[in-house]
Amino acid sequence: MQLSTESLLVILLVGAIAGWLAGQIVRGYGFGVLGNIAVGIVGALIGSWLLPQLGIFLGTGIVASIVNATLGAIVLLIVLGLVRRSGRGWRR
Repeated sequence: MQLSTESLLVILLVGAIAGWLAGQIVRGYGFGVLGNIAVGIVGALIGSWLLPQLGIFLGTGIVASIVNATLGAIVLLIVLGLVRRSGRGWRR
């Protein structure tokens, strides 16, 4: 599988926007520019699997991709927050 430069830029842009939006919605989880891109890209993978499982189809296009990735990134940040909180209790 080969990605063109344009496709790679779109993936990074969608990831950055989705990661930033998710960080704004789920307060307290700022990971910087590269971290937000990573959270957004992983969120896109989660969202593209999870939403169809729930019977939710957003359609195609850049806006649908950003919404999809943002919803997946929110789920990722919530799970990371739960793991982080439960990890603190184990250290006591």
